Amino acid sequence: MFNNQDKTKGCLFVFSAPSGTGKTTLAKRLCSEINGLAHSVSYTTRSMREGEIEGIHYHFVTVDEFKDMAEQGDFIEWAVVHGNYYGTSRLKIQERLDNSLDTILDIDTQGAAEIKRLLPSSVLIFIMPPSLEVLKKRLVLRGTDKEDVIKQRLLKAEEEIKESFHYDYIVVNDVFDEALEDLKCIIRAEKKKTHRYLIPP
Repeated sequence: MFNNQDKTKGCLFVFSAPSGTGKTTLAKRLCSEINGLAHSVSYTTRSMREGEIEGIHYHFVTVDEFKDMAEQGDFIEWAVVHGNYYGTSRLKIQERLDNSLDTILDIDTQGAAEIKRLLPSSVLIFIMPPSLEVLKKRLVLRGTDKEDVIKQRLLKAEEEIKESFHYDYIVVNDVFDEALEDLKCIIRAEKKKTHRYLIPP
């Protein structure tokens, strides 16, 4: 008799959102509540923020180290965001997919487009702020950026929102628990799609 457990291919869920929208918090909560789902850890050249841990939040590397990795083809995608380099390990993503493990990757819209081109079966989800006004308040309350940086992030947010319609899904993070449930529904539905089964159900 067919058993649904461990019979589906690993799925890559790509989250993008303007800075301060809450995509990382949502991703971590999902990973804590859904078995077999893990949050991919990206490489970055930006400075470590207070409370961040190497290998948990990011792999922190120098610009030279990052460029060497990029030249060697270690990244499935990489981009420069707000003056810093960010990249996703090609090997780590492929290992998880090959082992039927699901992964959440949160990256910018440029990286998401590249992932979709290379892995058409990936699921792109854009986390939308309720409004730019609400987003500005969240960025101010976060207290990690200066005023000029916040302005840059808001300008970037407008550009990113324009790209959201290229995504498979849009989830508005107004009420956290509602956004979380929307994401759970998307993940459950995607895992039931026929093409994700290793053998016919």
